[in-house]
Amino acid sequence: MEIQFSKRSEAIEEGIFTILNNKKTELLNKGREVYNFSVGTPDFKPQLHIMEALSQAAKNPENYKYALADQPELLEAVQGFYRNRFGVELETEEIMSLYGSQEGMAHVAIPLCDPGDIVLVPNPGYPVFAHGPELSGARIETYPLYAENNFLPVFEDIPEETARTAKLMLVSYPSNPVCSVAGDEFYERLIAFAKKYNIVILHDNAYSDIIFQGKEGKSFLSYPGAKEVGIEFYSLSKSYNMTGARISFALGNASVIRQFKKVRSQIDYGIFLPVQKAAVAALTGPQEAVKEQCREYERRSRALCGGFRSIGWDVPDSQGTMFVWAPIPKNYQSSEQFVLDLMEKTGVIAVPGTAFGDLGEGYVRFALVYDVLAIEKVVGIIGGSGILG
Repeated sequence: MEIQFSKRSEAIEEGIFTILNNKKTELLNKGREVYNFSVGTPDFKPQLHIMEALSQAAKNPENYKYALADQPELLEAVQGFYRNRFGVELETEEIMSLYGSQEGMAHVAIPLCDPGDIVLVPNPGYPVFAHGPELSGARIETYPLYAENNFLPVFEDIPEETARTAKLMLVSYPSNPVCSVAGDEFYERLIAFAKKYNIVILHDNAYSDIIFQGKEGKSFLSYPGAKEVGIEFYSLSKSYNMTGARISFALGNASVIRQFKKVRSQIDYGIFLPVQKAAVAALTGPQEAVKEQCREYERRSRALCGGFRSIGWDVPDSQGTMFVWAPIPKNYQSSEQFVLDLMEKTGVIAVPGTAFGDLGEGYVRFALVYDVLAIEKVVGIIGGSGILG
């Protein structure tokens, strides 16, 4: 029997990540030491009070039933957290939980788009920003992000016809992969742009707790008019190191949240109750560890970027996130070729910028998943490898 798969699924390629994994396996089988900076999984542990909340709840057999809905204490915890952290007041109908922001991005176009509707996504941008809407039958139009504009979109450069017909626009700051941060003026202009063209904004706020130089991360929803035009995704994965627990939130416009809930009610029975308990503990518990973790990410970022500059590789400091977005050395023309050569010569694994769109060519992304001492060692290895020319 010959199985014919959908055109949508066939259009999704495994691409460079499969190549990187195969190369990593090859190096390990040769006994080589490998430094994997490719995957953005925090190496920090969740705080003890979060793990205890989950483990205690997991001992109660009643908590293994369908959750069906967000528990009242979880909704109250989100309300209190957004009020204290961002100065944003949320009604319960403006909150819903998700199995991580990635899952939310994969499904959010279903209630918002019909096949063929236009969705604006950044280039370079996190892959699910495009893949999620594509799986819903939407048509992707990219808006470019360039270093000379601090990797912010230039609204005037989006074609008028595209803006008038677009249904959604995905935005993410602090941004993975380009590590830039947006200021107040940007969000004010974004909301005005959305109102002018009747575009729903989806703001991914996964890294608001990882911003450097003493700046305070904000919420899109803290700006006047934001709730009128869109929603925000807030994740516990990076701030609280709960990547495997899979919980985040969609927050904001009540009508969007209501319709999104209706769609997800047909494919989901609610977040596992012990995970909800852990989220309550994270959001209502002490927050100093989150701030210290941010400081450690900044130390790592400066060690990597400054270290690279010390060996002749001109890499600018990141503004935020747990990544570094590095221009490839001048003696290379291809990001993928540089990444493969870097692995072969040093055992260091990074992600080529082309994994995030064609405008990622000329860059590689490093995840800050090693401590400063290990980073300094890696800088020395790269510096001695001859790969920089």
